[in-house]
Amino acid sequence: MREFKLYAITGEEFHQGKSLLDVMEEAILGGVDIIQLRDKTSSKKEVFEKAKQLRELTKKHNVTFIVNDHIDVALAVDADGIHIGQDDLPIQEARKLVGDKIIGLSTHHIEEARLAEAEGADYIGVGPIFETKSKVDVVDPVTTEYIRQVSSEIKIPFVAIGGIKLHNVDQVLAAGATRICMISEIVGAEDIQSVCKQFIQKLETKGV
Repeated sequence: MREFKLYAITGEEFHQGKSLLDVMEEAILGGVDIIQLRDKTSSKKEVFEKAKQLRELTKKHNVTFIVNDHIDVALAVDADGIHIGQDDLPIQEARKLVGDKIIGLSTHHIEEARLAEAEGADYIGVGPIFETKSKVDVVDPVTTEYIRQVSSEIKIPFVAIGGIKLHNVDQVLAAGATRICMISEIVGAEDIQSVCKQFIQKLETKGV
């Protein structure tokens, strides 16, 4: 998969009256290089329509496009990949469906990270690092200690996620993360481009 640093996930409840496409284009213009469509509430048809529009947008800007959970939608719009959780289809079974597309997996402790790597995940989500209100039924924060574990042991790319804000991202980078992911801090911002550029600056300052 293409290298990435700044990962944005859709969260329409935080969009401050802006359209999904406007929000995500602003994020891309600010430096986001991978986008995930995450929608747990809309109908399959609605998710498909959103995915189709985001696929066009990401192609226009040459940005990687991932669909959360909905493997059929990801295939229908020719997304670059899927992101699944611990309770979703096992990686080996997902791989049979998506072929060489990207598979990302959420992990919450080092045993899950080891297994994801062994089973062929292309990247893993590492989190939630801090307390987050962007997701329901979220597990307890894994803290930056989990970043240190993954950074020292896991060879596949990982992205830190969960409660990451401009005021605490330095802790995340200091622990060894070179890729970061946000929902509300990006899509809920008044000036999305500016926030993204500030995150990019912090990543570059750390030399990642």
